[in-house]
Amino acid sequence: MRAFVQQYYQRVIASYWFIPSLMAVGAAVLAIVLVEIDARFDIKSFGDGAFFFATQPDGARAILSAIGGSMIGVAGTVFSVTMAAVVFASGSFGPRLLTNFMNDRGNQVTLGVFVATFVYCMLVLRSVQDGSDSDVYGTMFVPDIAVFAAIILAVASIGVLIFFIHHVPSTIHISNVIAGIGKTLIRHIEANFPEPRERSAAADAVEARHWQIPACFRNESDPMAATVPYAEIACDRAGYLQVVDRQTLIEAARNADIVVRLNCRTGEFVHAGRILFHAWPSERVSDETRQKLLASIATGNERTPSDDPVFLIDELVEIAARALSPGINDPFTAITCLDWLTAAMAALAGHEFPDPLHDDDDGRLRVIDRHRSFDDYLELSFGHVRQYAASDMIAAERFLKSLAEIVPACRNDAQLAAIRFQMQAFMAPARAAHAGAALATIDAAGARLDASLRHPRGRLPPPGPAVPAAVALGTGEPAGR
Repeated sequence: MRAFVQQYYQRVIASYWFIPSLMAVGAAVLAIVLVEIDARFDIKSFGDGAFFFATQPDGARAILSAIGGSMIGVAGTVFSVTMAAVVFASGSFGPRLLTNFMNDRGNQVTLGVFVATFVYCMLVLRSVQDGSDSDVYGTMFVPDIAVFAAIILAVASIGVLIFFIHHVPSTIHISNVIAGIGKTLIRHIEANFPEPRERSAAADAVEARHWQIPACFRNESDPMAATVPYAEIACDRAGYLQVVDRQTLIEAARNADIVVRLNCRTGEFVHAGRILFHAWPSERVSDETRQKLLASIATGNERTPSDDPVFLIDELVEIAARALSPGINDPFTAITCLDWLTAAMAALAGHEFPDPLHDDDDGRLRVIDRHRSFDDYLELSFGHVRQYAASDMIAAERFLKSLAEIVPACRNDAQLAAIRFQMQAFMAPARAAHAGAALATIDAAGARLDASLRHPRGRLPPPGPAVPAAVALGTGEPAGR
């Protein structure tokens, strides 16, 4: 149940109706409160300034009608401009970026301000009475404080409109779009990956609980242990996996006294019949347990960035791939994507990866998670850009330089080996696509990366004579052979 609550919450905060609706309700409450204050207190107690007074009912109605009518018109214009900007951005940068624009708080608040001002003016307008027989009380009533508040809201709306005029072109600027995705990705890494100082403690904890992992779930299990039966829980719906509620998984596993291994990750497409969970021992897995385990996931029609960092990586890769396509040929946009991918991978290399083992309150192993390694993230980012960057000299040089900038952040030989693999996989298509001076530039960048990988501390070598570009990386043979 919690998975569906989390999913619905993510949908609500990404919608265009939630914040404007809240602001409209707040405006309605404010109108009622201020009208009641006007009805119960003497306006003279607030001073004798004429600026507070609307003088006559006709004047108050004219002010409120003008403000309310203009606000609803501007709200329609704001919505139209927003939709035009969203269509342009999604068509130019990729349809998956529509999620980012839907999450933009500036657009939501702008629309909410104009709608709220309109609602406020309409409710206050209803309370204005000129003392005619058609009025409810038959006496003249002008809510001076409420009308003055409407003027303040109108002035504030003008300020919001000025902000919106600046915000829309700023939002669809490609550098800001890429920066928004990159910053979100880095925040996700910092929030979900432990700090390096926790490395030893986390490693000791995993090692101490390793004995609790069933033999059938161990990668190093012997053939006989691997034959231990375990239950397979298949999916009962189709869609992209948006939420995995691990707390519900732990509770369900504890109630059934089983160990559950995830066979899926958020962002993956699942369908009816796909195995999502493995549970051991199989004889303790009842139909009720299966339903509880399936209740820990929520699926949808699209991927979301809330619990899926790969979705953010894919967005940067998509923008880079579009920029390097023959029809666009914009290597500098691709370089911007590589810069933010570099920052994200450096942050990832500098953090410890989450513990895949989850215990219950009694310290017993209940859930084995399925996490990606640094190699996986590097392949999903730089590996997926590799074929596009290799065809352009400017992007190719920056690709190798970006890998070199990740090297100092690496904390072990496995991470350095992953970078070396990306370098070697990149050089073959890059050499096949270039010749002459362009190839010499790429080989020089590759030689600098190779030198930084060979340095004992994984840092760039000190300034000195340039490494000959004609020397192939790690082979001692002339480039191009």
